[in-house]
This record gives sequence, structure tokens and C-alpha cells, in this order.
Amino acid sequence: MKFTTPTPATHRQTASRLKRAREGDLRDVFGWGRRFGPDELDPILRTAMRDAGLLVEENSLCRSALRVSTLDGRLHLHSARGDAENAVFLGPDSYRFVRFLAALATESDPGQTVLDIGAGAGAGALAMAARWPDAKVVASDINPFALTLLAANAAHAGLELEIVEGSGPQAAPGVFDLIVANPPFTVDEESRTYRDGGGLLGSDLALDWVAAGLDRLRPGGRFALYAGSPIIEGRDLLRSELEQLAAAAGATLSHEEFDPDIFGTMLARDAYRAVDRIAAVAAVLAR
Repeated sequence: MKFTTPTPATHRQTASRLKRAREGDLRDVFGWGRRFGPDELDPILRTAMRDAGLLVEENSLCRSALRVSTLDGRLHLHSARGDAENAVFLGPDSYRFVRFLAALATESDPGQTVLDIGAGAGAGALAMAARWPDAKVVASDINPFALTLLAANAAHAGLELEIVEGSGPQAAPGVFDLIVANPPFTVDEESRTYRDGGGLLGSDLALDWVAAGLDRLRPGGRFALYAGSPIIEGRDLLRSELEQLAAAAGATLSHEEFDPDIFGTMLARDAYRAVDRIAAVAAVLAR
């Protein structure tokens, strides 16, 4: 099975074209999350899903409690819906994040120890473990459910990770040659952990992680950040804050606008009334 996860809006539009999955179609069941009849899926797979608590029965039909997406040539389990507090996100930002890490891999060696903060389903951590097999890759997340899926995804990929529960750089002991992060970066009225980036229009969490992470780097180490940045009257809010942070820490900063316009629907919300657009940005701070 191969399935690329689109934006929620595209997913809703495409998934609605068929009210139920075509018989035996795994992309329909695990990609689009369409409902299916009890006899329309391989019985061994259906039984395994039921035993694992992943078969949701709704009247006469069923659906999968999880979705499966292909990223960087590997399958990733992640949440089917993003409403729960412990939802594990995977979407277009995950693909951009891995593309950013792939570019880093071509530029220089990561060193011996690598940390992925807020690893979620493991898109970044697994990409690094695959590209840098000699490095020790540590993946942390505050969400225990995310770590369960991350462990399953790593086992399926045949990749070794050290998995740690906790928030921010302080979750994992020691110092690192490379720390990477793709934190939540939006304002979420419900303050859901996987979505809410805190104050400064969702930028505070990223800045907190960078500030704490710089102190956990070995000399010559790097912090690689992928995030969304509010652009206000042409000013990149996150970049401005990162420049101040880097100067105070004696670090160098390289910055790239990866995608000029993401999460456009957020601009309709009151919190974003002054924001021109949200850009996907990639930044590397080096000690």
C-alpha cells in the first residue's frame, strides 16, 4: 500500500466522493479512512484490528481507528482524526520536514547523537535513523500514544531509536550534535497539545525549544527547526525572534522560507486578523 496524506480540506473533499471503501482496497480503509462492511476486508486483518482495538464498528459498517501514510518510503501509523487531545498528527508539514532533513543530510554529517523533539509518529526520527545509521537517534514526545505509534513504526521499518517520554529538549538526558524539531505552531483555542504553539501567534513553543536546545548542543552542534511563521506586513515574526535568540546565545542562524503560504484557513480566525500569511520556514542555528 502507498498513500500520501494531503491537507485536511483535500482529504475531506476526496474521501467524500465514495461513501464507503471498495472491497479489499487498503488505501480506502487505511488512507482515506472510508467505512467498510465487515465482510469486505480480509478476515485475518479484520480480526487483528479488532484484537488491537483498532476496529471501530458503526451500525452495520466498520472503520479503522488509525490511518496509514507513506512517507520517505516507509509506512507510518497515525491518528485517523485530529480532534482528540492525544491525536498524533501526520500531514503535508511532515513531508516538508523530512525534505528539510534530507537536505541537511547532503550538507554535513550529523555527528554521533541526534535528538528529535516532539517526534510524534516518527517522520523525522525515522528519516534520520535511515540516513545516518551510525548515529544514535533519540526521539521524544510528551504524548504516550504518539510514542506507542512511533515504536510500532520504527519496528516495522526495522530502525533502532531510543524513545523517551517528555516535553522539550530537557526530556532526554545528555548533549547532542544535532537537535531537530517540527513543533506545533498555530494558535488553538482548545489548547490541544499537538496543535497549539502558545503565544506570539503560535511561535512561543518553537522559541522555547530552540532556547533550551542550544544549551544541550556540543560545540559545533546544530539545532534544525521546521515551523510555520506568521508574516505581518512583510515581516517574518519567527525569524526576527530567532535572530535575537541566536545573537544572545552566540550562535549563527541560517533561514529559508520553505513554502510561502500554508494553513491559509487559519487567517479567518480572530487571532490571525493582522497576519498576511503563514510561511513554512526552515532554520538552522549552530553553536
